Amino acid sequence: MKSIIFDMDGTLINSGNIIANTINHVRIHSGLEAMDKIYLLQNINNPHINSAEFFYGTEQFTDKHTKLFEDYYEEHCVSDIILYDGIIKLLENLKGKFDLTIATNASTIFAIQMTKHLNIKHYFKDIIGADKVKNAKPHPDMINILIKKHNFNRNNTILVGDSHKDVMSANSANIDSLLVNWGFTNHDKDALETIDELEVRLFEWNDK
Repeated sequence: MKSIIFDMDGTLINSGNIIANTINHVRIHSGLEAMDKIYLLQNINNPHINSAEFFYGTEQFTDKHTKLFEDYYEEHCVSDIILYDGIIKLLENLKGKFDLTIATNASTIFAIQMTKHLNIKHYFKDIIGADKVKNAKPHPDMINILIKKHNFNRNNTILVGDSHKDVMSANSANIDSLLVNWGFTNHDKDALETIDELEVRLFEWNDK
């Protein structure tokens, strides 16, 4: 059985509101003005920026940033999230035919909480977040852990995500990837536009 590793935010779950609200909560409590939501989300997965500097004006995240972020996110992370239309149908069609897992730059505990709230956790063999690895995406650490833990064959494993960080992590892990265009980053080319198109491509990949 081949395996699919899904990104979560921007791929399965539309969590743009909670991500933007949380970052702006940290900004406001750090003496900064709120950032435009669209501009913020366009850069949330930008691999070419220092995120701490871009969002908070510091060279690295501080303990204050982390606490403000985690406290607000924990309280609100299920209050303003929805599944993208068609995700349940997709997962229903994939279950039993693929091993499904999630690799997300969110913390594992929040990812589990969010997938439970949206009633999709049972589709996934495993969920791993950035807190479980030394380096989050675009590094391959999460992918490598899932492959080793579940004895996946790299030649039979594909990652589905909405950002270049996902593609970069897949390339570094030497697995295939598919990029989708309904998440936080608008891609000019080489990205799938609909969930139906994603399903077709996954089954085509499975038949290779």
